[in-house]
Parts: sequence; C-alpha cells; structure tokens
Amino acid sequence: MTEISPAYHYRVIARALDEIDSGGPGLTLDGLAARMGMSPAHFQRVFSQWVGVSPKRYQQYLTLDHAKRLLAERFTVLDTALSTGLSGGGRLHDLFLRWEAMSPGDYAKGGAGLEIRWGLAPSPFGEALIMATDRGLCGLAFTEETGREAALADLRGRWPKACYHEDAAAVAPLAGAAFGGGETVLHMIGAPFQIKVWEALLRIPSGHVTTYSELAQAVGHPQAVRAVGTAVGRNPVSFLIPCHRALRKSGGLGGYHWGLPVKRAMLAWEAARQEADMPQASTGT
Repeated sequence: MTEISPAYHYRVIARALDEIDSGGPGLTLDGLAARMGMSPAHFQRVFSQWVGVSPKRYQQYLTLDHAKRLLAERFTVLDTALSTGLSGGGRLHDLFLRWEAMSPGDYAKGGAGLEIRWGLAPSPFGEALIMATDRGLCGLAFTEETGREAALADLRGRWPKACYHEDAAAVAPLAGAAFGGGETVLHMIGAPFQIKVWEALLRIPSGHVTTYSELAQAVGHPQAVRAVGTAVGRNPVSFLIPCHRALRKSGGLGGYHWGLPVKRAMLAWEAARQEADMPQASTGT
C-alpha cells in the first residue's frame, strides 16, 4: 500500500475547514466526506492517521469557537508556566538553540556574510520551506496558503544580503527532525526585543495557548502589545517557535503569517494529539 504523505493529509484538513465553516456544526461524517468526494471510511482513515482521533472529535477542534475554549480551558499564564512545569509538555527540551541577537548595525547589514541553504519538504501542515545556516535551522515557512514564491521571498527578505543556495538534500534531515519530534538545532537571528518575544513563545506548551497581552507582560513591556504582535509575526521558524499559540484576549485567532487555515489546523492538531496521548478514563467517543 502506498504511504499517504503528510502534505496530502493537510490538504484534506484544509478542505474540511472550508466545508465545516459552510456546513455548520451539524454536518455529519457522511455529509462531510461526500462534500469532499471521499468515502466515509477513507475520510476517517486519513483523519485517524493524521491526528489520532476520530473525524467527529476533530471536527469539534476545527470549529471557529475552539480558540475561545482553549483560552478558557488551556490558558497559560507565562509568568508561572515554567514554575508549574507546563513547559515540559512543549518542544523546548527537544530544541537546542543558538541565539544571535543583532545590534542595530548588524541588523542594517541584512545578513551580509551569511550562507543560507534552502529546500522544500513535506510537513503535517502541507509543504514547508526550510532554511538553514551551518549553525542550524534558521527559517521555516508554510507554502500551502501563500505559495512557494511568496514564502521564499518573505524569508529571504529577513536577511536580504545573505547568500542563498537551493539544497533540498542538505535541509531534509533538519525537516525530518523538526516534524518528527527529534532534536532540532535552531539558529535564531533577530533583534533583541524579537528574541525576547520568541523566548516567551517557547514557554507555551503544546495544546495550550496564551494572549498577546500575556506575551507583552512576560517580556516586561505590558503596553507594547502591538509591537509584540509584530515580533510574533516576524518569527522566522513557525511551529517550532509556536507563534500559532498566541491568541487575542477576546478568543479570536488574530493573524498568522502563513495563513489562518494553517494556524487553525495547528491548534486543532496539537489539541487532538494531546487528547489522543492522554490515558482514557472511559470508552466513550
């Protein structure tokens, strides 16, 4: 049997998002599968392989009010996240980071002298664009919503004077570690304020969320919510530095640099996988 790729799984999920939004919460498994031109059995198999829970359960995570439920039930106050041990549920222990805070002068150099290799790789959220220096993974984008050219131009714009080489073979092991749960070496390049925000994002455990205002509090600038939002959007390694876990205080998703459908799918994927990994107290569906 041919193995189904993670990118195919994500495309099914992305189509399901549109169908669920238009069909409402009463849309049945049979009805959802029919709308996407799939048999219920095949649709259920794809969902189960991708996330480990039934389509019915996953559908609950994809609804538009899921973010509000996350804020109510899995809200992380960043000032206490580390002391309570919540960070152990995230990827922090799997990441080895090399921070490189740039001075204003270094920032103006635009990455001059950097050698960056890049390539495309499959991920649970569609095709991913991977960039790396000789010190580690420095860029991670998702192309399904923005397109390849726009994603490449976006990341190259972070370091416009760097020297870029397409080398999919070189970045493939980094992509495998990033999406396979292995140790990932990150080379984070940014201004000091940005790096503070990215460090705070790392304290949000998988399956949990926080707000932009909490992030502002955590970095010592409670009034700088807008600047924090900008720094979140400039995170160059999405998913690994989990900017998708930052929400508006109202429960709205806010923005996402690589498309809101990707953010919704990430939040649902993490919440469902956390549920699937928990010991089952009952046999209910």
